[in-house]
Amino acid sequence: MTGAMTGPASLHPLLSGIESPTDLRRLEPSQLAAVCAELRDYLIRTVATRGGHFAAGLGTVELTVALHYVYDTPHDRLVWDVGHQAYPHKVLTGRRDRLATIKQKDGLAPFPARSESIYDTFGVGHSSTSISAALGMAVAAQQEAIDRRVVAVIGDGAMTAGMAFEALNNAGSLKADLLVVLNDNDMSISENVGAMSHYFARILSGRMYAALRERGKKVLRQMPTVWELARRSEEHVKGMVLPGTLFEELGFNYIGPIDGHDVDTLVATLRNQRKLRGPQFLHVVTRKGKGYAPAEADPIKWHGPGPFDPASGTIFKDKATGPSFTQVFGQWLCDMAEREPRLIGITPAMREGSGLVEFSKRFPKRYFDVAIAEQHAVTFAAGLACEGLKPVVAIYSTFLQRAYDQLIHDVALQNLPIVFALDRAGLVGSDGSTHQGAFDLSYLRCIPNMVIMAPADENECRQMLYTATTIDGPTAVRYPRGTGPGVAIESQLSALPVGRGEIRREGRAGLAILCFGTLLQAALAIGERLDATVVNMRFVKPLDEELVLHLSARHRGLVTVEENVLAGGAGAAVTELLAAADVQLPQLSVGIPDRFIEHGSREDCLAAAGLDAAGLARTIEGWWAAHHSDRARLVGG
Repeated sequence: MTGAMTGPASLHPLLSGIESPTDLRRLEPSQLAAVCAELRDYLIRTVATRGGHFAAGLGTVELTVALHYVYDTPHDRLVWDVGHQAYPHKVLTGRRDRLATIKQKDGLAPFPARSESIYDTFGVGHSSTSISAALGMAVAAQQEAIDRRVVAVIGDGAMTAGMAFEALNNAGSLKADLLVVLNDNDMSISENVGAMSHYFARILSGRMYAALRERGKKVLRQMPTVWELARRSEEHVKGMVLPGTLFEELGFNYIGPIDGHDVDTLVATLRNQRKLRGPQFLHVVTRKGKGYAPAEADPIKWHGPGPFDPASGTIFKDKATGPSFTQVFGQWLCDMAEREPRLIGITPAMREGSGLVEFSKRFPKRYFDVAIAEQHAVTFAAGLACEGLKPVVAIYSTFLQRAYDQLIHDVALQNLPIVFALDRAGLVGSDGSTHQGAFDLSYLRCIPNMVIMAPADENECRQMLYTATTIDGPTAVRYPRGTGPGVAIESQLSALPVGRGEIRREGRAGLAILCFGTLLQAALAIGERLDATVVNMRFVKPLDEELVLHLSARHRGLVTVEENVLAGGAGAAVTELLAAADVQLPQLSVGIPDRFIEHGSREDCLAAAGLDAAGLARTIEGWWAAHHSDRARLVGG
């Protein structure tokens, strides 16, 4: 595609001529450093206007240029892990002039997407999938006898997930032509944690290792034959604790680590590796936020900023009307930890996103970031619960999907008292279809022993989280991204009656609207216009069956409203109850339709699903008017 670049083309004379990697490959090697400088400047200027994932992409500029320069993309396959680091890739593959639309409605997708470009060979959003997908592509090339190279680019944060090592183990045994590039910037989103990220530096820089090594040399030099044997052994032992041997033991030819910001070295190394057969591993060291001082100094803050002033580094803040649900959770967790010494906070590498920063500072011995390992997070919590502690797992709705077996087998089957604080439930907005929390009510409701709550506002969220700690079994409190309606938050903690909803408005029109979650405010407005009864159901499981049956006996129609897919959701629970009780009553279930909702603002996503105020009104009022018309015709006939 062609078009006007952000800012005059004279700022980026080389970049303005690159509409595809083919154009990049026409340049001389001596021009690549200048391309990298222009690309980095373009990213800074463009992301500053709208916001987006930032620091990770700045760190992969040289690597991206080198990969597209050496490999014959898209014939050769390039697979990015997660996609935070893929903005330079989008710029070089025909989407340069649309980069300012990224994450917006009808704009570029936030992550690589097969539907967007032939250069996006695999759609991503969740971490640590690249090696598995790339291995599949490499084996497919083998099966079809196609001369093709396949490259997976994975960050060191993503390498903390078990899936990455499962793929490495399999790849080493299959001997397919695959290159894994480890982009080592010592960061994921939060700081990397865990034994793997500290292992090599700790062993090789330890004083004990150095002291033993030097003392051994002095003694053994007096015995030449033994000294030679020991010297060789030392090289072998040292190799066993260096990263190269780890990957070579898995069957890879390891090269590195090399400077990931030296484009000439990257090109030369990649050219050599492209000629090699079998599993290859390239370890590159980069700096997240490279080339923009504020992002280098604080890559967590600059992971995904909003619009900012590139000159001063000032990020423009949204004018929030009150605390977000995430902040409500973070405050509750600290308050609860003050009164309950057995409480433990757990996150799979999302300290900032899940609101655990203050808790991690105030209660460091009770805070556990387990890295990008959702399965481990859930079973780790199960072990804690077995010993009488009170674990709270703070996790995004979309990420809990990755630990479903553990949720069923290790938690629910044993009926362990664990609180799951499900952030980003419902439609999240700009991160798009991979991050929409559209399925949790469905995948949780079918699990025995689970209690599921959906707060209508911030204060109810706080009280539900407290209620969850009083329940002797697994409990999930699901809440959306962003702020709520702005109700006053009570400092006192009060347990709600489990499985009980509340009537918020009594109507006389014969219609009852049963709302699960934060769409209650829109439902109340519709209730006023239609003179309908409006109910805040609060609990998805156990469902308030007594209240539902009571309402069905007094009304001529029921509507359920939820920010979850309709299949198996809260509305389905009401339908099942009425069918079991042999109650025949017109019912409308309103929720997320049977399709993936793409990126945009949260308001855009709600509108796309028909769950914004206008969409809800149109659907519910239209259905009720048609129901009245049908009823009038039947009576008239």
